[in-house]
Amino acid sequence: MRRGKGLRRRRWNELRQQRGRGIFLLPALLTIGNLFSGFYALLLTLEQRYTEAAYAIFVAMIMDMLDGRVARLVKATSQFGVEFDSLADVVSFCGAPAFLLYAFALGDLPRAAWFGTALFLICGALRLARFNVQTGTVDKRFFVGLPTPAGAGVIASTVILLDGVELSRWHLVAIATGSYLVGLLMVSTFRYWSFKDVEFARRRPVQTLLVVILAIMVVATNHEWFLFLGFLGYALSGPVGRLALGRTVASAPHELAARDVH
Repeated sequence: MRRGKGLRRRRWNELRQQRGRGIFLLPALLTIGNLFSGFYALLLTLEQRYTEAAYAIFVAMIMDMLDGRVARLVKATSQFGVEFDSLADVVSFCGAPAFLLYAFALGDLPRAAWFGTALFLICGALRLARFNVQTGTVDKRFFVGLPTPAGAGVIASTVILLDGVELSRWHLVAIATGSYLVGLLMVSTFRYWSFKDVEFARRRPVQTLLVVILAIMVVATNHEWFLFLGFLGYALSGPVGRLALGRTVASAPHELAARDVH
C-alpha cells in the first residue's frame, strides 16, 4: 500500500516538473518569435514588400513585450533570458529597421544621408548593451535613453505612413535627419516612461478603460497616423521632459536608484 502511494507521489512530482519546464520554455519561445519576426522583416525588405516588413517589426515588438512579462509571471527570469532577448532585439529592432529604411528611402542618396541607418544600428546595439549592464541599478519606472523597440517603431510607422507616396527631396532629407536623431536618442540620458507602474490603472480603472477605448477607435479609423504620431511623441517625450523639468529634477530618480544599490 505504501509502495503504491510512493509511486503515485513520484509520478505526481515528475508531472509537476514537466509542467514547470513547459512553463519556463514559453518565454524562450516568445523570444524566438521575436527573432523570427525580425528575420522575416529582413526577407520582406529584400522582396521590396516594405509595408509588410514594417508590420513584421511590430509583431516582433509584441513578442518582445510578452516574453519579459510572461517570464516574470511564471518566475522564470534568468540572465540567459536577458542576454537572449537582447540578441533577438539587435536583429528585430536594430538591424531590420535600419535595413528597411535604407532600402525604402535612403539607399540611392549620398553617403552622408544613408549613414544615418548605420548610426541607428550602432546606437541600438549600444543601447541594448547599456540596458543589460544597468539592469537592477536604475529606477524601473523609467528607461535611460529611447528603448530600441520604440526607435524601431518610429522607423516602421514612417514606412507605413509613406507607403504609396512619391518621396520628394524634402521627404528624403527629413527621413535621413530623423534616422540620425532617433539613433542619438537611444544612447542619450533622457528618461522615458517604462509603463511598468500599473498603479494608475488600479486606482483609476474607469479612466484607463476610456483611454484604451479611445485608442482603439483612433487606431481603427486612421492607424497609420496614430502609429506614427504615437511613436514620434514618445521619442520626443524624453527631451521635452528634460526641458520642462530641468536637468536636476529629471535625473533625480536615476541618482536615487544608484545610491540605493550602492
